[in-house]
Amino acid sequence: MGGLLAWEVIGVLDTQGESAEWTFPADPGAVRTARAVVRGKLRTWGLDELGDVAALLVSELVTNSMRHATGPIGVRLVRAAGPVPTLLVEVSDPLPDLPRERKARSDEEDGRGLQLVAHSSRRWGMRPADIGKTVWFELVVPC
Repeated sequence: MGGLLAWEVIGVLDTQGESAEWTFPADPGAVRTARAVVRGKLRTWGLDELGDVAALLVSELVTNSMRHATGPIGVRLVRAAGPVPTLLVEVSDPLPDLPRERKARSDEEDGRGLQLVAHSSRRWGMRPADIGKTVWFELVVPC
């Protein structure tokens, strides 16, 4: 994570065990930093093979949060065991409005983020919170 500046992460809530959480400012540098910390944590968990897709989808969701919210953006990873081991990734922001998946026209430059999340993950969804909302997705952990 060379080049990570201290001001780019508001807080690191937990990076031990099977979960990790970070809070970022609603600032353009948050996207790059979120990608870096997600890749770094997946590397320490031995899940490098999920790094590209997880970083891409986190980038999309953090970018969406930045465009619409002014408060802090939370990113949380949970490595869940079970019959199908998964990686749960959550991106939260203080804006209560849930995003809408839409079909972008071929000449539009944006509007494909949730489609990308839907097509690249095992499953995904969103939920309101006491303050704001969380958009989440699951990736299958390779055996």
